[in-house]
Amino acid sequence: MALRSASDSQTFIIGCGISGIGAAQKLLKHGFHNVHIIEATARSGGRVRTGRLGDNIVEIGANWMHGPSKENPVFRLACDYQLLDKESMSEENQNIDIGGHPLFVPNWFTSSGRKLGPETMGPVMEFFMKLLEKSQQFHDGGGEPLPSVGEFIKAEVERLAPEEWKEDQANIAIKMAMINTLLKLECCVSGTHTMDDVGLGAFGMYKTLPGLDCIFPGGYEGLIDHMMMELPKDVILYNKPVKCIHWNYTKNGPKTTGTSFPVMIECVNGETFAADHVIVTVPLGYLKKHQSTFLSPPLPLHKLHSIQRMGFGTNNKIFLEFEQPFWDEDCEVIYLVWEDETHLADVVSDVKMSWIRKLIGFNVLKPTERYGHVLCGWIAGWESEYMETLSELEVLHSVTQLLRIFTGNIFTLYKRFTA
Repeated sequence: MALRSASDSQTFIIGCGISGIGAAQKLLKHGFHNVHIIEATARSGGRVRTGRLGDNIVEIGANWMHGPSKENPVFRLACDYQLLDKESMSEENQNIDIGGHPLFVPNWFTSSGRKLGPETMGPVMEFFMKLLEKSQQFHDGGGEPLPSVGEFIKAEVERLAPEEWKEDQANIAIKMAMINTLLKLECCVSGTHTMDDVGLGAFGMYKTLPGLDCIFPGGYEGLIDHMMMELPKDVILYNKPVKCIHWNYTKNGPKTTGTSFPVMIECVNGETFAADHVIVTVPLGYLKKHQSTFLSPPLPLHKLHSIQRMGFGTNNKIFLEFEQPFWDEDCEVIYLVWEDETHLADVVSDVKMSWIRKLIGFNVLKPTERYGHVLCGWIAGWESEYMETLSELEVLHSVTQLLRIFTGNIFTLYKRFTA
């Protein structure tokens, strides 16, 4: 069957996240006129979602723009739409290379209610960052001594820490506990339950772009809104979850009437759409769950195996607004250090009873003039998934108890809370 021309062909995109919207933009600019996006929900944007905590903008989904420099297409779009402040768009900001780890000003609180200073914790941060950089070197050269990043870092800490900290014997236990907190932080960064699940040889594959991470002052969804404005109003079909994409349709699927099409999209509600081309932008998790039924015939075996082998974890945020801050004025991140966690492990032994221990700390939303006194807590892994089964009241109770332990009860009551 001869394919129809670009002006006549029917093209459907599954998923109205930023990838689907971007694909539709590009197709329309290159002469494809019959383009539609099929979206399972009632909204656009996918994992980009901006919400509110009282009068404050908070990012429920994507949080920062990483690597805001000219090599980053999202940065170029944000500049075109004038969504960033002058500092974020400056040449100086674009040229800073942070290697994927922002240089936040920290406060450290411990489970005995102590606040530690940079003279104790600063060297631990430097030591851990060196180990992370070392973990990334095996991708190019090979010869990794251990299977995972977690195993490698724990082995290196055990090997190097006695010499590294020999001049500060009194604080070795608290420094080991801090390493534990930083391992949990890396679980959030890598989107994994444990760093023992992250392959050491592949860890260096992720390449960071230069530029100091920045936020969208008006919310990340502003980017989606501007991209959507460039699409015709009738392009997106909402509330239509796709059940199955029948490809090689003329050979294997039911017959169409009139013009023959190679693909048929079947929705959960029974509605069907005939197509010449289909672009699939659904999340990996959806493909994992529905890979046996989402495509007919199934994908080739090597692609199915790739979907099965690719992993990802769960990250959750907890937003807290306070009447007054208990952290320093210049503080940008708060780390919680459990003093009894001197044995290196980035998972808890009892998820149901101790899930809150996986909460590594909080980002302070800046600037204060825009956000007030708002913290964003981070928790990853199975502990994060367990938190999702709890009510907001149960989570609030656990976080309240946590902060009372770590701050010595100096924090004031919340104004607002959401998880």
